[in-house]
Amino acid sequence: MSPKLKLGSYRHFKGGKYKVLGVAKHSETLEELVIYQSKDRQKKLWARPLSNFLEKVRIGNKREPRFKRIK
Repeated sequence: MSPKLKLGSYRHFKGGKYKVLGVAKHSETLEELVIYQSKDRQKKLWARPLSNFLEKVRIGNKREPRFKRIK
């Protein structure tokens, strides 16, 4: 597991809730990918580069995390 990311629940800046299941490595590039699951009824699995998952986005005049850990 990446020391930069803890397992658990996260909220996307647009409002969706997700559960981080782990960090995987791309088989060809070795890029770290976050594997996460939506908390809605569909429970879809998603993968996103770790750097993108951890980055901040501009919301109005503020920079906020793309995904914020929730308890």
